[in-house]
Amino acid sequence: MSVYTVVKGLAQKKSVSVAHIERELKFANGSISKWDKSVPRADRLQEVADYLGVTTTFILNKSKEESK
Repeated sequence: MSVYTVVKGLAQKKSVSVAHIERELKFANGSISKWDKSVPRADRLQEVADYLGVTTTFILNKSKEESK
């Protein structure tokens, strides 16, 4: 599972879209969806984790455990 998939799942649980998170955090449109194929910058991942109320470690570990 990618980091994007984890973020998208967490966003759905909070009833917000990934696009909404991007707007709130002033990210470029579609920037989080690129995390499907690449690793996000640490500062960007931290901002998203803070917004979703989780840690970056939680997101990264979740993305690793699902890919096993």
